[in-house]
Amino acid sequence: MRRRLTILVIAVAVALTACGGSDNGDSADDDSSATTVGAVAGDAANGQELYDATCTACHGVGGVGVEGLGKPFPGSAFISDQTDEGLIAFVKVGRSTSDPENTTGVDMPAKGGNPALSDDDIADIVAYIRTVN
Repeated sequence: MRRRLTILVIAVAVALTACGGSDNGDSADDDSSATTVGAVAGDAANGQELYDATCTACHGVGGVGVEGLGKPFPGSAFISDQTDEGLIAFVKVGRSTSDPENTTGVDMPAKGGNPALSDDDIADIVAYIRTVN
C-alpha cells in the first residue's frame, strides 16, 4: 500500500512538473497552488452522468456524501487543494483503508470500482466534481 501511495505522489509530482505551474486564470487569487494550475478540460455534463453511474453509491447524489462511506464534495478542502491532474491521479488509484489519510475506514476502489472508465471519463468526472465543490 505504501508503494501505491508513493506511486501516486510521484505521478502527481510529474503531472505538476509537466504542466509548468501555469495558472489558467480561473483562480480567485495569485496562489500558484490553486486548483486551476494545469486545469484539465473535461465535460462536466458527461462527468455528471458518469459520476451518477459510478460514484453516487458512496458520495451521494450531487456529491453530498454518504455517512460512513464517502466524503461530501461541497466545501471539501481536499478537492480545492488538488489540481485536476492530482484528482485524476487520485481517482485512478483510489484510497485504501491502510492509507493514514483515509478517515472513513472504507476503501475507495480505483476508478470508483469501474475499471471501464477511461482517462477522459475521469477528467469529465473531475470537471463535474469541481461544479459541486
